[in-house]
Amino acid sequence: MNLATLLEQRGIPFERTNHPATYTAQRMAAEEHVSGYSVAKPVVVKGQAGFAMCALPACARLDVQTLRSVLKDDSVRLATEDEMAEVFSDCELGAEPPIGELFGIETIMDDSLRDEDYLVFQAGSHTEAVKLRREDYEEVAHPRVASIACYG
Repeated sequence: MNLATLLEQRGIPFERTNHPATYTAQRMAAEEHVSGYSVAKPVVVKGQAGFAMCALPACARLDVQTLRSVLKDDSVRLATEDEMAEVFSDCELGAEPPIGELFGIETIMDDSLRDEDYLVFQAGSHTEAVKLRREDYEEVAHPRVASIACYG
């Protein structure tokens, strides 16, 4: 199932936009004319339980050590590009929407995203973004919420 189908089936309103190809979340924020704090970038990790999708602001980095503590798994690491290509075969690499349910994996959202009214993120390609209310994102993604981002 793709992102638009999932959102439509759940009755969640969203805006779809197109922009020049972007390969970083911060660049997408610039193209979409939104703050990097409101862009939910996906970071995929792998641990003993398999893969998980982390959602954090474009302007942040994943604190892997904190995530290991949250997941109670010292083996958690960033997924490799080859692993990501297997899991997200219907998305352009690096343009996955940060909704693990689409791919049968858990979503962990950084708690700072709760400060935003709307979230923007890639919709599976480097040229298409989706904007929706943050509450609607949480309704569809069912994320575990934790402080997993670091800045600077």
